[in-house]
Amino acid sequence: PRGFDPGKRLHGRKRHIVTDTNGLLLAVHVHPANVQDVHGAVPLLEHLREHFPGLQHVFADRVYRGKQLLDALSHCGRWTIDIVQRPPGVKGFQLLPRRWVVERTFAWFGRCRRLSKDFEGSAATEVAWLLVAHLRLLTRRLARLQHAF
Repeated sequence: PRGFDPGKRLHGRKRHIVTDTNGLLLAVHVHPANVQDVHGAVPLLEHLREHFPGLQHVFADRVYRGKQLLDALSHCGRWTIDIVQRPPGVKGFQLLPRRWVVERTFAWFGRCRRLSKDFEGSAATEVAWLLVAHLRLLTRRLARLQHAF
């Protein structure tokens, strides 16, 4: 299903990802654009808890602040969450710590033709193509390392 988010002027779907500090993909969730970001993060965090039980700290964008996310985190286990926000009084572009890692990963995905627009019929197919794109990135990194030796 597809939706529309009037705040972001976005038709289609939204992608939520969790990366490690190097930008490697840990979890992906895709949902219709009419679902709020905080509501879309809850299944992502539940999936993350299943596959990475040792995870203790999560950095998040300020969009994800709110009671519902904190409730979801409390159901998923003992996590601490750090909301990355722009310093008060700063106007224009500001490089925010930790957030640029996720934005860089989205930029890597944007270089893949299949992910540049929403061509997919289902959210599951889009998740599969995100994983294929990530595997492509990883194999290119490994190939570069092999040529370095």
